[in-house]
Amino acid sequence: MSKSVITAERLYEQSIDEVVQSLLANRDGTTLVMGHMGTGKSSILKILAEKLPTHVPCYFDGTTKDLGDLYIPKVLDMGGDSQFVRFVPNEEFGIHYGKPVILMFDEYGKMNPSVKNACMETMLSHKVGGKKLPEGSIVFATTNLGGEGVGDLLMPHHRNRITVVRMAKPTPQLWIENFAYNNGIHPALIMWVAEEGEKLFQSFEDVQNPDDNPYIFHPKAQRPSFVTPRSLALASNWLWAKDEITSNALQSNLMGTIGAKAGGDLRSFIELVDQLPKQEEIRTSPETAKVPETSSATMMVVHRALSTMSKEFVDPWMTYLNRLDSETQGFFAMQVRSPKYKKQGLVMTNKKFTDWCMANNYMFTADKK
Repeated sequence: MSKSVITAERLYEQSIDEVVQSLLANRDGTTLVMGHMGTGKSSILKILAEKLPTHVPCYFDGTTKDLGDLYIPKVLDMGGDSQFVRFVPNEEFGIHYGKPVILMFDEYGKMNPSVKNACMETMLSHKVGGKKLPEGSIVFATTNLGGEGVGDLLMPHHRNRITVVRMAKPTPQLWIENFAYNNGIHPALIMWVAEEGEKLFQSFEDVQNPDDNPYIFHPKAQRPSFVTPRSLALASNWLWAKDEITSNALQSNLMGTIGAKAGGDLRSFIELVDQLPKQEEIRTSPETAKVPETSSATMMVVHRALSTMSKEFVDPWMTYLNRLDSETQGFFAMQVRSPKYKKQGLVMTNKKFTDWCMANNYMFTADKK
């Protein structure tokens, strides 16, 4: 494996949280966010919409547009021989809402060149058909890295009108904490990523010979499927459905989602699931439910609890958790403490959890229910 070539752009690439902060801080300009495929660039729109509930999120799918899809002419008659044409914009611009919008031009680099040119007014001055977007609107674009070789092209006169930044791939731990726990990712896949994540999330820019990492996309290799954060989420769906299909179908579906090597490795890894107590067993009999024999299986139970937590499950879970080793208990508490964990309130307002915190001298507060 070759040494990574660190350019200035890579050295200062931003996390997705930093990208969101930047877009909120400067709403007058337009930022183009470049990043690896399947790493959550499109989710920037969702995050901004959560932070700005009075704004209208608008998704502009650049790859589906031709020039004639942007505006249609409307002939207006002023009387006599006086007529003129006013162009009515595509609804995806969001100008018709009359409210501040969060306008995302997705796959900007793959747009038809004529569409790119037509969108320049909006990108530069936040106008649509000559009409200014409402005050406070945010306009940004996303695209893949040029080095991926999937057709993303930017002309100099386009780049000079916008800010171009690179978004970093998430680390395995950040993907688990920020996405997996909050989106119902299968616990076996979470555990697999926790153990194998460095090579699953590696950048192709750090791999000279594609054979050195058979899991990821590489522009020098012909791989019909490969691992990205997006394809991992799709693979999770197959793991949740594994009891409804044959073992052969599961293997085939995983390979067709994350690649032959990754699919085979993940299929072998999920054999650990047989060691796990059923979620229902923990809920109904937390004092007697099976405790896994291996640390990997124990951690898988914790990952499952974090991703499927509900108000009714906290009490029995805390009873069960006290039967596990102290290191595992501490890991659970630290994950709950993360501000990104969306089910934090369910746990931290539970009396059994606050009692556990006091007994274990955890230095953070929680309200008793």
